[in-house]
Amino acid sequence: MTSRTQRKLFIVVVLAGITLAGFLTYRALQENLLYFFSPTQIAAGEAPKRTFRLGGMVLAGSLKREPGTLNVSFVVTDNVHSVPVKYSRVLPDLFREGAGAVVIGRLNDDGEFIGEEVLAKHDENYMPPEVAEALEAAREAQGR
Repeated sequence: MTSRTQRKLFIVVVLAGITLAGFLTYRALQENLLYFFSPTQIAAGEAPKRTFRLGGMVLAGSLKREPGTLNVSFVVTDNVHSVPVKYSRVLPDLFREGAGAVVIGRLNDDGEFIGEEVLAKHDENYMPPEVAEALEAAREAQGR
């Protein structure tokens, strides 16, 4: 083999390696990213079949606790659509009805969101940016 052919072969192998590494990195990131969806987006069928973040306000009067267990259910809303949530772990101290929350989990076949982790706002003035944007978008869509 001539040195010119060897050089071309080396360049092809290096480019193939870089392409493969880039593809594997992209797939790993796609599988591990947790995208945020509002109840309106979920109602529109935009939510994936894998784990994602649901955000909105906890609907007042929707929190139900199962006596003797950690099982709770509540409804997350963006004031246009609502999603029922089931959760079976300890809720954060700041979690309450009428406040913003982000729940990490997945939808089941019945359209209920099965939560794995609940994140609640940390003071009276804070709301997760995704929740604030989703609520604003829902208000604008309702006003049309």
